[in-house]
Order: sequence, then structure tokens, then C-alpha cells
Amino acid sequence: MSSIEIDCRSVKTRFDSADNFLLLDCREQNEWDHVHIQGAVLLPMSELQDRVGELEDHRSSDVIVHCHHGGRSLQVALWLRQQGFSSVFNMTGGIDVWAQEIDTSLPRY
Repeated sequence: MSSIEIDCRSVKTRFDSADNFLLLDCREQNEWDHVHIQGAVLLPMSELQDRVGELEDHRSSDVIVHCHHGGRSLQVALWLRQQGFSSVFNMTGGIDVWAQEIDTSLPRY
């Protein structure tokens, strides 16, 4: 596992231990409306450049980004690191793997 990637089970463990981090969902609003992870914050990739200031309070804390399968969130994580966010990670497999391994009550699409 590269230093930018974190798996769903590790994210779940961090939730369960009440670890302080931001789970950032970079999917679009219609995807969020269909299914989302409780506790995540929606900031669509398409709006990220205009809204990155909303993340300023998290610049020095852990940010874990997820999308549907992990492709967009990897791009977002890399971009945020380029903007000086030092502790950003991509949740591999995205919400699709989360729905298979962590919360099977969530719908898949």
C-alpha cells in the first residue's frame, strides 16, 4: 500500500475509535443523494477548486477522500497534497468496497 492509500477497514477502525479525521466524499450530489457514508462531508470534485477554502481548518489534520471506486478520490488526494494539505489519503475501492465489506445495508450502483 502506498503512503497515499488507506483501505476501507482501516477507515472503519478510525471511525470506531473516534479518531479525529475528515472523511471527504468527492462524488457528485446525485451520487451522494443515492448513497453516502454516515459522517462523510460532500465536496464534489467538480467544485473542489472553487471551494477548497472550506477545507482550511483541516490543512494539518488527516483527510481521507473517497468516491465511487477510488479513481476520482486519488486525483483529489494528490491535488490536495499539492495545495499543502500534508495528511491526505485515498480510500481505495471507494464507497463500492465500503458497501461490500463494511456496511452491506448500503445500496450499490
